[in-house]
Amino acid sequence: CVFLKLLIITAPVIVSATEGVYLTNSDDGTVSVIETSTNTVVATVSVGTSPSAVAITPSGLYAYVTNPSDDTVSIIETSTNMVVATVTVGTSPEGVAITPNGLYAYVTNGTASGTVSIIETSTNMVVAIVSVGATPEGVAITPNGLYAYVTNESDDAVSVIQTSNNAVVATVRVGITPFGVAITPNSLYAYVTNATAMGNVSVIETSTNMVVATVTVGPFPEGVAITPNGLYAYVANNDGSTVSVIETSTNTVVATVTVGSGPEGVAITPNGLYAYVTNQTASPGTVSVIQTSTNTVVATVTVGNGPFGIAVSPSVAQAFQRFPLRNSRTRAI
Repeated sequence: CVFLKLLIITAPVIVSATEGVYLTNSDDGTVSVIETSTNTVVATVSVGTSPSAVAITPSGLYAYVTNPSDDTVSIIETSTNMVVATVTVGTSPEGVAITPNGLYAYVTNGTASGTVSIIETSTNMVVAIVSVGATPEGVAITPNGLYAYVTNESDDAVSVIQTSNNAVVATVRVGITPFGVAITPNSLYAYVTNATAMGNVSVIETSTNMVVATVTVGPFPEGVAITPNGLYAYVANNDGSTVSVIETSTNTVVATVTVGSGPEGVAITPNGLYAYVTNQTASPGTVSVIQTSTNTVVATVTVGNGPFGIAVSPSVAQAFQRFPLRNSRTRAI
């Protein structure tokens, strides 16, 4: 009788032991890193000129930062908080999103002849370019990984890219000047901010790619993020100092939170307990920390000048939940 035993050799995983918030300081050419357990800045990373958006790989190992004035994307290794690669993309890259499997980064190039550059994360090379609408800004990928939703500011529309072949399969008319976009965790709805004085949010049903609701929020809404349980959408109203909280089951605003000046980006921690909001026009720049259970600001963190895009890196435990054996080797003995 022969017995087969599996030996699992686990290599070290280089991920922060705690969550980290990465945010771009557009006026400084830097990225600030906030440790969520203490709400203090633990690192400042120099990137390209006028950095805009930031997205973090599902493993938590890398942060991708768009630099509109350089036509580049800076890639930060989160274990060292150093830039380890710089990728040239299209003109004026603005938004960035990573596929759920971590294999690709989708980058919007915000010009009139708008495109999306697709970076293969294993090589950090552009492997495809997709034509979308005019002046693409925000981008979000459905949690099931099937589609990328891109806001086209000058077209008042959203382009839907099928990720399997990188073809645009739908164009959805929304409100005026669509800016930010976020997808519910069940992949059923896309929330799109329309950045005008009569601020509102268009809700797209992804199965039909039709707008099924329009929610009035504050003036010039830009950033948007959805809680991990899918119950609420947090919207930053840039021409003011508020965040609107939308209950997704009814698509009504159930709370309005006063934050700093010119709120821009929003990111929510993986446990759903806190929303981090960049205050773009505050001097010096700040980040407001909202406790989602009470919708009150519980901390204000001073960062660089012109804080803009923001994302939360998972902790080591959260990364292992997503990729439990990615850094392991298994063999029979």
